[in-house]
Amino acid sequence: MTSEPHNSVPPGRLAGIDFGTVRIGIAVTDADQKFSSPLENYTLRGEAADGKFFRNLATNERIVTFVVGLPIHLDGHESQKSIEARKFGDWLQQITNVPVVFFDERFTSAEAEQLLVGAEFTKKQRTARLDKLAAQILLASYLEAGKPASFKPQSLS
Repeated sequence: MTSEPHNSVPPGRLAGIDFGTVRIGIAVTDADQKFSSPLENYTLRGEAADGKFFRNLATNERIVTFVVGLPIHLDGHESQKSIEARKFGDWLQQITNVPVVFFDERFTSAEAEQLLVGAEFTKKQRTARLDKLAAQILLASYLEAGKPASFKPQSLS
């Protein structure tokens, strides 16, 4: 697999993160970074427990880069949730020593919801799958975009 010149993502498994203030969806790629699969939804439990969970995730899944979704407004500007996602990504990189890149996650949750409704899942079944499926869609989009070093939205006005 050839890399694009701006690609600074090392070979190995990536983890996609659909950040939420209560629950985080997680997806992973294969080692060749060709496919993404939903892994799990993680419910935040406090900084110590969260740190342990994400350190274990990075080690057990052999993650070389985290791709954290940025909720961007339709006009291309960052949102307040983007600032929270960036803060989480910075924390994640600090506690795992694994590089973090940020990628536009516009419409991933809506696309995941449509897929789950189309598959005729109940509301409870959709809720159980939504965040990790959104993370998978984010990660697949990141792979399709050529694994850019990070998303550069317009600044907040």
